[in-house]
Amino acid sequence: MTDHRYRASSTGLILVDPYNDFLSEGGKRWPAVKDVVTDVGLVKNLRRLLEGCRRAGVRVFYAMHHQSEAGQFDDWKTPSKSNVAMRDLALFEKGSWGADIHPELVPKPGDVMARQHWNSSGFANTDLDFLLKQYGIDHIAVAGMAANTCVESTGRYGLELGYHVTYLGDGVATFTREEQDATIRLNYPRVGHAVLRIDEFLARITTPLQVMKV
Repeated sequence: MTDHRYRASSTGLILVDPYNDFLSEGGKRWPAVKDVVTDVGLVKNLRRLLEGCRRAGVRVFYAMHHQSEAGQFDDWKTPSKSNVAMRDLALFEKGSWGADIHPELVPKPGDVMARQHWNSSGFANTDLDFLLKQYGIDHIAVAGMAANTCVESTGRYGLELGYHVTYLGDGVATFTREEQDATIRLNYPRVGHAVLRIDEFLARITTPLQVMKV
């Protein structure tokens, strides 16, 4: 699949967890991810991705992690590692600046906000699959945070649901360079259909007029 094309009308971008707590200086997870986020140029890349998708007519879907509240996980029998982090760090705390979307990546009119996910997958126990189907989407491109947790899990789940899944290698970041490299080089090719850079993906989007000319 060296030159797969993406019809704008049936392709959706899923942007996962672009919270201040991840992507902004002063965020609770910023110290843990800043080296990789900075090396990748993630915020700049995601801004270019969003602008390119909107301009081409690719609909943008936001898949945001559940926002924490005090005491919320105290009686849970088997909280996941992400739930424990939310509890111990008050990560993505409801009503806080850290739970705001990074100011350069905020939704625009026409973008779609799915219900928040509790663990890693943006699909599990949310309405994301329903929303994608309502908009006629069968191809998804996935980007955001973190590369080997919520982004990968969302793509894997999408694959199980029958979507064509593309991971955007310069549109993700995670906690260490080793994790980043292994995720993009080894994991993504096994749990998706394509791994592309943002500019490659944007160049392969076709509009209805372009399709008619082919």
